[in-house]
Amino acid sequence: MPTRRPGRLSGCRVWEKRRVSDNFPGFSSPAAGTEAPLEMLSACHGRVERQCATLRRLVPHLAAHGANQEARTAATNVLRYFDTSAKDHHADEEVDLFPALIESMAGSDAVCIRELVDTLRADHRALETAWGRLRNVLEAIAGGESVLLGSDEIEAFVGLYERHIEREERDLLPMAARLLSEGDLARVGRAMRERRGIDEI
Repeated sequence: MPTRRPGRLSGCRVWEKRRVSDNFPGFSSPAAGTEAPLEMLSACHGRVERQCATLRRLVPHLAAHGANQEARTAATNVLRYFDTSAKDHHADEEVDLFPALIESMAGSDAVCIRELVDTLRADHRALETAWGRLRNVLEAIAGGESVLLGSDEIEAFVGLYERHIEREERDLLPMAARLLSEGDLARVGRAMRERRGIDEI
């Protein structure tokens, strides 16, 4: 079992409701990188929120202007983000962060961590399903088709992400900051670099 840093708690509790980046002022910007994996995950949440805001703005824009150049560019950028960066973000958590958290509680009662991880995995599957439905419409818009982009569908997708991000910021990332050793975090950061084809720092 990895050595724990002083002050870390061995059990689960409700963590303070704030972004993990609030605890790391040196990495509060979206430029946080894999050398600070928890801060990078939090920065990714900010980018997801910006993409979701673009989706919301796209609904009235399409109604007023159709699939003009601005709409096509917005749809293309949203497609690129959720097809690549969002997938990497989910993999960072499921393949690397979640197992590290569960391992950090080896020999302890880790039921609450397992329940949290299971809930977040289920969120990912629901988000992927919702994105699959939305993706086809955005592809048509990116291709110049003036198709209907329903506000109900956008709100369902954005609402799923908002609730998911809130849970991760409130529970997952602060818990990881308290339970994972420097070595654990270094391994997560290394895996994130490999996933993205980034050379070692």
